[in-house]
Amino acid sequence: MAMNPIQFQTGMSLSELFKHYGAEGQCEAALEAARWPQGFVCPHCGGTTHSRFNEGRHTYWQCSACRRQTSLRSGTIFHGSKLPLCKWFQAMFLISQSKNNISALELKRHLGVSYPSAWRVKHKIMQVMVEREERRALQGDIVVVDDAYLGGEHQGKAGRGSENKVPFIAAVQLDGDGHPQVVRFDPVSGFKQADIRNWAERYLVASSHVLSDGLNCFTAVEQAGMTHQREVVGTHRRSTDMPCFAWINILLGNLKTSISGTYHAFVFRKYAHRYLAEYQYRFNRRFDLKGMLPRLLRAAATTAPRSEAWLRLAEHQCSSPDASEIWRIRTRPNPIGSLTSIAITTMALSAPRPRFPP
Repeated sequence: MAMNPIQFQTGMSLSELFKHYGAEGQCEAALEAARWPQGFVCPHCGGTTHSRFNEGRHTYWQCSACRRQTSLRSGTIFHGSKLPLCKWFQAMFLISQSKNNISALELKRHLGVSYPSAWRVKHKIMQVMVEREERRALQGDIVVVDDAYLGGEHQGKAGRGSENKVPFIAAVQLDGDGHPQVVRFDPVSGFKQADIRNWAERYLVASSHVLSDGLNCFTAVEQAGMTHQREVVGTHRRSTDMPCFAWINILLGNLKTSISGTYHAFVFRKYAHRYLAEYQYRFNRRFDLKGMLPRLLRAAATTAPRSEAWLRLAEHQCSSPDASEIWRIRTRPNPIGSLTSIAITTMALSAPRPRFPP
């Protein structure tokens, strides 16, 4: 079998990371170039004339027009963090270059920081990925969509509509040769026509041709202006035996393996959009693995500050679980490679986490 050039590309090595971003000064210079590639621009008034001065270990820019001061980290995702930029760059490297995911616990061990610090860094970087991928719309002659779920192994209704499952839409844009280009994974409140129409209007270009299975809700893409082709599957016609669904099944299987093999306790209903965006971000930039860290840095430099209280809010339209619940993930063999093989059970904690205001 021939080697896949995408899978076997060089990427960025640890040696290159420490060569280019091994010192705090190198990281500061890289962040400054990413934030202001054409030179300083005041975030308050847009002025470019400025003065620059140091106070202690920190550098400040003062706008000559509005006289307001700005530091390198202020107004970015790094705002308010006491961690050295070197730690942030190492975290972005580990998250962007890993073939699978990396948990906050593993990140803690690699960075040599506390678990709360590693959790904040991890979720802030994932939030950068969420906001960067939010603007991505799929288009083309073939966009394959499918319904997918995470969870379900405890008493209750089985199959679609189970209150124990977290639903999300999986979609992949194929080129003329049938190869995947970009994907989307988006949690939804349910698989109803209104949900699918809202999703399609937001994330699909109107000229797209959508291919799905026989689930009736997907006909709503026609109401959003797309053409639609249904391929009905059943007992004697499984999706795994149909070439048109080959890539969506492979991607869902890889996503399942990535999540179940890395994360063993997290609130999926609350943080689903970030964990799915993490996989989506890396997949959509897989053609340039070496350039992924600089691109992630540019995205982080233009993402607004996010506090821990904000990060812990349930931001997606999926309803948030009770604060006393935590989701445990375990896997069982699955012949069709869908995310239904990931089982989630709940465990009540003795001391519920405090709720944050909306």
